Amino acid sequence: MQVRTRHTPAFGVARLVLAPGEAVQAESTAMLATSYGVHVEQRSRGGRARSKPALFTAGPEGGWVDLAPAFPGDVHTIEMDGSAGWCVSRGSWLAVTATLRADSQWQGFHTLFGAEHGFLEHVSGSGTLVLACCGALDQTTLGVGEFITVDPAHLLAYSDGAQARLRAMAQSGSQSVRTGEGLLLDFAGPGTVLTQTRTPRALAALLAR
Repeated sequence: MQVRTRHTPAFGVARLVLAPGEAVQAESTAMLATSYGVHVEQRSRGGRARSKPALFTAGPEGGWVDLAPAFPGDVHTIEMDGSAGWCVSRGSWLAVTATLRADSQWQGFHTLFGAEHGFLEHVSGSGTLVLACCGALDQTTLGVGEFITVDPAHLLAYSDGAQARLRAMAQSGSQSVRTGEGLLLDFAGPGTVLTQTRTPRALAALLAR
């Protein structure tokens, strides 16, 4: 699969160019258009999830799928070779190839969230991961002995190499490992941290007003 982006960084659109018979999973509500002959199969996520993924499969001549995020912002592509994974904020992935998998029980999350269901998911395997930013993308590459602190609401993803520690922003305030509210993330290198300049929660609250 090839990913071609346009209208970035403000209103990014990702065109996924598929080989004959190639399949990719994406949020069904993110689809703008497809070339004629691309088969769309709705899939159930289970539970009470509001969004539903769909499987897009190219026909014998190949094809393309245009996807756009729900919020205005950039789109970013990560090419994974199977040697390491990425931790991604829930709801930020736009599309994944069928060769990638989400590891809900990834060992690294136990030190962050304990037995709770946190605001991150781990993706591993070999293939292409397309992420949707709220606002513009910032990429920070940490060397050995370098540190950075990030508000979880602005976190997009980080590579396996980075060490992460979750802590309370203020002991007296409320915290939630499900949303990241009231918490901070400390990262230690080596590794790469991707952040977004706007937050979906704040933008949704602004639109609601």
